[in-house]
Amino acid sequence: MALLTREMQARVVTTLVDEGLVDGVAVENLKKTVQTTKQPILSAMIAGKLTTSETISHATAAVMNVPFVNLKNVKMEQEMLLNIPQDVAERSMAVPVCVTTDGRLTVAMLDVTNIQATDYLATLVKKPIRTVMASEEGIRAILDQYRSDFSSVAKAAKTSEQEQAQKQQRSANVKTITQDSPISKALTTILDYAAKSKASDIHIEPLENSLVIRCRIDGVLRQVMELPKAIEPALVSRIKILSNLKIDEHRVPQDGQFTVVVDDKEIDLRIAISPVVWGEQVVIRLLDKTGTSMDVESMGMTGRALKAVLKGIEEPNGMILTSGPTGSGKSTTLYALIKKIKSEAINIVTLEDPVEYKMDGVNQIQVNVDAGLTFASGLRSILRQDPDVVMVGEIRDSETANLAVQAALTGHLVFSTLHTNSAAGILPRLLDMGIEPFLIASTLNTVIGQRLVRRVSEKREVLPSTEMETREINDVLGDLLPKNSNEVPSLSEDLGYPGLPVVNPKGYMLAKGIETRENPGGYSGRAGLYEAIEVDEDIQKLIVACATAGDIMKVAKAKGTVTMRQDGMLKALSGITTIKEVNRVASDLA
Repeated sequence: MALLTREMQARVVTTLVDEGLVDGVAVENLKKTVQTTKQPILSAMIAGKLTTSETISHATAAVMNVPFVNLKNVKMEQEMLLNIPQDVAERSMAVPVCVTTDGRLTVAMLDVTNIQATDYLATLVKKPIRTVMASEEGIRAILDQYRSDFSSVAKAAKTSEQEQAQKQQRSANVKTITQDSPISKALTTILDYAAKSKASDIHIEPLENSLVIRCRIDGVLRQVMELPKAIEPALVSRIKILSNLKIDEHRVPQDGQFTVVVDDKEIDLRIAISPVVWGEQVVIRLLDKTGTSMDVESMGMTGRALKAVLKGIEEPNGMILTSGPTGSGKSTTLYALIKKIKSEAINIVTLEDPVEYKMDGVNQIQVNVDAGLTFASGLRSILRQDPDVVMVGEIRDSETANLAVQAALTGHLVFSTLHTNSAAGILPRLLDMGIEPFLIASTLNTVIGQRLVRRVSEKREVLPSTEMETREINDVLGDLLPKNSNEVPSLSEDLGYPGLPVVNPKGYMLAKGIETRENPGGYSGRAGLYEAIEVDEDIQKLIVACATAGDIMKVAKAKGTVTMRQDGMLKALSGITTIKEVNRVASDLA
């Protein structure tokens, strides 16, 4: 908010009251309070949540008779941002908005009365300036785009493109390692944007004539920028240096890691570099321990699935296995379960590739195939370390599977993951690995299937379901929805979703996120879809009889297991996600 005289503040307050934007009685009561505290009335109104700074800025502009622009949800083009350097924009709290037809640059400012700043900007951009007013939040939203739109990277690319071309001309056969500040700044900006956007992966992909940067945010890849082809060798070399990889090796894949600090948080980066047709592709996985709750309830597990899993981990021995495709959160689920049972009374040992999240009180071992430390050899060693609980990052082969079963048989609680489509698919998969059916039946406590869906953002609207959506909800959920209002409390508590709607052939109210610059598509964050099968006597008989996954799932559903697809529909009815998103990740499931 710009600094205003008392008289100007009073005029702004009067305008807000006259327009019905604030409660006059509440303002009068607040005036009595600020007489004691000496706090500016406009600041007190914001602190007291009588109004917002955006509304006050708009009213101030009206009182001053200057144009106002709301920039909070505006996506600014990269070329426009380059009109005013980032440091100048931050210092002056002024950002470029557009160029008018007569060639003037429209600049949004917090304080439009600052003639000195206006004259300086006009001299800097070398063209006439037209000023408009914006709120502090709106201007900061545009300032954030200096980072998210990679304007500094674009400058770095332009600076280094010519240098790279000159060096390549001097020596076509010698690979030059560039550690100049433009390349370092480019990489830092890319990592900073990915971390602030809560991306899980960064893809640096060479094309024939350019270099594409994509980020996986909430499970979906988005292209965030395109760089000149000339900076590719320098950028890849910089990443190799930081990862302690061979900078002169371009023919075989390489893996490495390093750590960066963003907003005072350490983020571990896993680097995978592979040779492709047009150069070397780099995939960077970001592991931010502080950004993950490590709590199964907040991750989306609830109701019957949660009860089955909690019962399984209370057993003194046996196996709890999770399944799902790559990137479905299986390892995070295991960490959350280990966190629930962790105590000083038990020895927990894990074998992982890689160790993604470091946990106090847990002995974590990193697989090192080059040194001979595989899942199988490591598991043999773990069993000689007097463990109570063992976590194996992944069961990849029959040897590891046999050792895990033997560990469960000898009194250990074993956690691990497998790559299957559903929870029931775990059982036939173990049979394929050569595990005897009676051993599987006697060691398995609980099997879990999971997928990840994007959450609907907080800015949302509620719409009635279409005829097709209504039919799909009724077909998938069947008897899980209450038939009348009397069944709502008991079924809602049993399934873990408060206030379930009664069966309604005419439709349901569903949430849809409002798209903003920060949340394209109307989504923000992710939640898990879960199904958990408790391996009881009936399921054990099916395993011994080598039943198919479909037969096992049929019996589990009859016993009350909620499938992933059903869990997704319940989350859609609860406003957590959308039916479209459930179908995106679980369309192959019954």
